[in-house]
Amino acid sequence: MCTTCGCGEGNLYIEGDEHNPHSAFRGAPFAPAARPGLTITGMKTAFSPTRTDSGDLHYGHGEAGTHAPGMSQRRMLEVEIDVLDKNNQLAARNRARFAARELLVLNLVSSPGSGKTTLLTETLLRLKGKTACAVIEGDQQTVNDAARIRATGTPAIQVNTGKGCHLDAQMIADAAPRLPLDDGGILFIENVGNLVCPASFDLGERHKVAVLSVTEGEDKPLKYPHMFAAASLMLLNKIDLLPYLNFDVEHCLEAARAVNPQIEVILISATSGEGMDSWLAWLEAQQCA
Repeated sequence: MCTTCGCGEGNLYIEGDEHNPHSAFRGAPFAPAARPGLTITGMKTAFSPTRTDSGDLHYGHGEAGTHAPGMSQRRMLEVEIDVLDKNNQLAARNRARFAARELLVLNLVSSPGSGKTTLLTETLLRLKGKTACAVIEGDQQTVNDAARIRATGTPAIQVNTGKGCHLDAQMIADAAPRLPLDDGGILFIENVGNLVCPASFDLGERHKVAVLSVTEGEDKPLKYPHMFAAASLMLLNKIDLLPYLNFDVEHCLEAARAVNPQIEVILISATSGEGMDSWLAWLEAQQCA
């Protein structure tokens, strides 16, 4: 279950499996040490949204930072701590395995339609013959994006999350070993299109890279602050469309830095090629880091 929106896990499917209806944490390859019982005190069981003078309702101001009908803030925190604790242990194991192989692992996050798959295919074509790459593709259904990636000559595996709205560390632990990738290469993880839930789930990546299209509006970082606060880099994509849009680039950059003063930004277009050299240089610098 997603601790942010409560979505179900549905039937997880990883390419190569005919049937794999396991939950996100079934068969996790670790035995966590016993933890003391969780005690949360000083919290109201009932919850009412914050009301502004203009009548707006805010459901994210409670202790849990979110709301679910029929569930107290206390219970939501208990569930979140339990689920994320398991995920974080798996993510730490993933990260250690990736580090041992000197892999640069990037978690690409965005809303649907930001152009991250097109940007990724162009990136892979430019890296072909220079850097070993592989891709884990996350979507609720279809293998369309994995097929697009494989058309570039890059190994890819599709992870379909069913009702799930994000990838988690167990899915990466299941999928990554099935990909042929040389030590020292780059593993791109294209997450499910969603600017909310993937922010909470560590996959074991070195960096989250947020892709924001100029067709989405310059205030997206303020509307979805947790994602941009978690990202190391923002790729402002589709800038070839700027002459046709009422999009304030400076306002967008200010919004991103308001929630994450350390975030790096590259203006880019997979269509025109503008910014691609800067993006590839960033990748090279991360490989050498």
